[in-house]
Amino acid sequence: MDNAKPLPNYLVQRYHGWKATGYAENQSWYRRLASDGQHPRAMVISCCDSRVHVTSIFGADQGEFFIHRNIANLVPPYQPDGAQHGTSAAVEYAVRALKVAHLIVLGHSNCGGVQGCINMCQGKAPDLDAKDSFVGRWMDLLRPKYEVVADIADADEQQRQLEKHAVMTSLENLMTFPWIGEKVSAGELTLHGLWTDIGEGGLEYYNTEKELFMPV
Repeated sequence: MDNAKPLPNYLVQRYHGWKATGYAENQSWYRRLASDGQHPRAMVISCCDSRVHVTSIFGADQGEFFIHRNIANLVPPYQPDGAQHGTSAAVEYAVRALKVAHLIVLGHSNCGGVQGCINMCQGKAPDLDAKDSFVGRWMDLLRPKYEVVADIADADEQQRQLEKHAVMTSLENLMTFPWIGEKVSAGELTLHGLWTDIGEGGLEYYNTEKELFMPV
């Protein structure tokens, strides 16, 4: 493998700074995490977007969250077809092996993946419509929900609503996994849908009784 290069210097400096402070001051804690294994209480499925920082939002320490990130925080439906499914594999490990008590889907404002879905549905993204676009084919998971927001005139509000539908789509698809449905019915697992406003620092949760997102 000839293409892997050393880390850029700024990352090397940051690592040494952390090793000399954050790690050195909590060495016993890190060694305990390493020896005892992980026992997270919750799994968080969030977007790859670099502006969404799950541990910062909840003030979480190492070992608290099992985190999986993908484009637009989407979960595909249960499909045991022998293909490679990264998100489904992460969910399976969290629920069946780690036995997390909470499964959280976290969407966010100004999501590029959701905007790409809108552009596809409006015929403005031929590159994403191409069969060889991994992003486009992934966003096909959300494409049916565009019809629900198609008539919203305000572009920003349209995107916000589709971002929230992405969260709901993932929650719906999670319930197609038989072992998730069983644990939810048995009271061993709870699902949560959240949406965060990056600029305002707001956080909303999906209220199933009112069928809308409300401030936390």
